Amino acid sequence: MAQNDQKTQTTENAATAVKPKTPKKKRPTGKPPQHLPPWKVLLHNDDKNEIGFVVRTIISLTPLGTEDAIQRTLEAHETGVALLLTTHKERAELYRDQFQSKGLTVTIEPA
Repeated sequence: MAQNDQKTQTTENAATAVKPKTPKKKRPTGKPPQHLPPWKVLLHNDDKNEIGFVVRTIISLTPLGTEDAIQRTLEAHETGVALLLTTHKERAELYRDQFQSKGLTVTIEPA
């Protein structure tokens, strides 16, 4: 019985190596960093794509949720253009290219 107690003590006193935690990457919010000038990402209406497709594309490519995606899609449908979001130029260009690859028209301009 004394041997079991000794093994327990040895195990309890042993040091365990712990891997340091790496910080989690944050999902982009679409907000521009404070040191970069903001750019508008504008969705244009078209007659080729169904509203449901446009809404799903906005949800998949941007941080916007369902309600915001619907609202902006309907605004573009009714008025011809809608402001999707504002971000820095590099990300705005990325959004433009991604929407273009899906067959949707998005333009960017300085805010």
